[in-house]
Amino acid sequence: MSKRLSIIEKDGWLEPVEGELNYRHKLFTDKLADIEAASGSIIDFANGYRYFGFQRDERNRGWWFREWLPAAESVHIFGDFNGWDRTSLPLFKNAQTGVWSIFLSDREYHLAHGMLYKILVKGANGTHERIPAWVTRAVQDDETKNFTAQFWNPAEPFDWRGDNFRVESREGLFIYECHVGMAQEKEGVGSYTEFAEKVLPRIKEAGYNAIQVMGIAEHPYYGSYGYHVSNFFAPSSRFGTPEELKALVRKAHDMNIAVIMDLVHAHYVKNFAEGINELDGSPNLYSLEGDAGYQQYWDSKIFDFGKREVAHFLLSNVKYWLEEFHFDGYRFDGVTSMLYYHHGYTEFDCREKYFDAGVNRDAITYLKLANHLVHTLRPDAVTIAEDVSGMPGIAEPVADGGLGFDFRLAMGVPDFWIKMLKEVPDDNWNVWDIWNVLNNRGNNTQTISYCESHDQAMQGDQTIAFRLLQTAMYDSMHTSSHNLVVDRGVALHKMIRLVTASLGGQGYLNFMGNEFGHPEWIDFPRVGNNWSYSHARRQWSLVDNPDLRYHALGEFDKAMIKLLSRYNQLSMGYANQLAMYDGDGVMVYNHGPLVYFFNWNPSRSVPDYIIPVPEPGVYGIVLSTDEERFGGFERNELDGEFHTFSRKDDDGVVRHYMKIYSVARTATIFKKIRN
Repeated sequence: MSKRLSIIEKDGWLEPVEGELNYRHKLFTDKLADIEAASGSIIDFANGYRYFGFQRDERNRGWWFREWLPAAESVHIFGDFNGWDRTSLPLFKNAQTGVWSIFLSDREYHLAHGMLYKILVKGANGTHERIPAWVTRAVQDDETKNFTAQFWNPAEPFDWRGDNFRVESREGLFIYECHVGMAQEKEGVGSYTEFAEKVLPRIKEAGYNAIQVMGIAEHPYYGSYGYHVSNFFAPSSRFGTPEELKALVRKAHDMNIAVIMDLVHAHYVKNFAEGINELDGSPNLYSLEGDAGYQQYWDSKIFDFGKREVAHFLLSNVKYWLEEFHFDGYRFDGVTSMLYYHHGYTEFDCREKYFDAGVNRDAITYLKLANHLVHTLRPDAVTIAEDVSGMPGIAEPVADGGLGFDFRLAMGVPDFWIKMLKEVPDDNWNVWDIWNVLNNRGNNTQTISYCESHDQAMQGDQTIAFRLLQTAMYDSMHTSSHNLVVDRGVALHKMIRLVTASLGGQGYLNFMGNEFGHPEWIDFPRVGNNWSYSHARRQWSLVDNPDLRYHALGEFDKAMIKLLSRYNQLSMGYANQLAMYDGDGVMVYNHGPLVYFFNWNPSRSVPDYIIPVPEPGVYGIVLSTDEERFGGFERNELDGEFHTFSRKDDDGVVRHYMKIYSVARTATIFKKIRN
């Protein structure tokens, strides 16, 4: 009898679907065995970027160009190197593989760094000028706005010597999610260089040990935020050159900051001019035909994950960014859409929804292969699944029957906070709701928690700060102002962040600027705003001004991250619940030596309030949201000492307690300072 998969041994709830889990695991092992038999290893299989596109042949003194276009009737390459003659350089087809190729010798053609080119593909959909799928750089003409492939071959390769960075531990990741283009304060598109010089030092000072960079792969429409990728091997040229992106990564590593890339393999842009859609003239080169190959909710195309050549393309893409740009892992975007034929647009209200005919087994196999590749190539690398469905085993090792991600994003948490702020009056906030949402994760599922998503600020909703502060954020954020709306907003902003970071999982994520309550929303230039950049930037001057409450919120975030990091709070698993007094809006819990006290009540402050502690002794305050430096009123003595007392409770158990000043709408962290 074969050994039972570990995910089933650890979770009896999965026993009724053991057969399906075994079958999924077999699909993976069979596919991996096939890959290894043909290529030796999955690492060698993922070397497509070293074969396709332009490849140097030193022996024959020239360049090979190759592209997989099985249904094409004819293919030509043209560009600066042949005067843009569209018919003089035909490619030749390998009928068995569907790969078209041509050799351009140095004697006949001078391929200089920076030259522009395209391919002309004749197929069932007509004859079109296209950009190759494996292109490593595409640039946009400032006047016509058209994208064109660019031959990229710098005289000196980027110097990675000495960059031996490795993620020390996946436990305790504090991730700063960011977007290079909107990271600057000026109205315009920021660059890789500006980000490295101006923003990375801020992230380091704030205490974050990883960045999650959005919108890296080339995308024709800036306002898509990088989700509609056209060129999967080309870093976005609107931010600078590939070498400048490498320098950004290198500088982050020098600061001991891991760099996680947002990887979009869930779909691709349907554009002809820039992307890979129908590249060989057929409707099913990288996708299934018809509705099966179309993501109707995103108006984009879906990969055919079961096709060997597509898996080759995508796995090569996974390896490419790790090897060529030294990224330290990926946040896989849109995993829910990949996992299900309905793309997650259903209620996951029973076990069968994870194991019925609505599940895309080919996508599951691909994700297992991708995670296996990442962790074989870079055992320290981090993979994060953006999955709202809660697919069982998503953050379990592939060998155990899981999908192999290291973490799953706690996507329900930001939705919860927005719902609370929109629909529930402060007086009715239920501490059990807060506790349950933040602890609603599987015992074996490593989770990244976060308070708010960039999507909320981009898709017609509001950030937590904007929802709390409203128009007061424009004229009442000066420290000399007295505004009850601001007082409430600043207080809850800190409490929401602290409870989420300390309770929500093994990692914590913040989107750039939200740590200091960045005002307003995110709105990329588009027709509807007259192509304005006014909301596609970050106003760092607000947090830099000590006379503004934004500065106080930023200082609190620094102190919070520093404390949670110092005491390894994210690596301690679930917190230990000590007390839940819903009538008072009070919750008390501890993580190791730290005792957290929250009073969510908007008005009820109580002197000599009795709370339980895990052990007797004398406690002191190590952090309070009410500190004056954080925009609070410092109603507790920060250097005070809190002596415990013991008593036998009604159940006969002796427990330890201490009296504190329970201040409305504040959170305080205590630590035992002596016996």
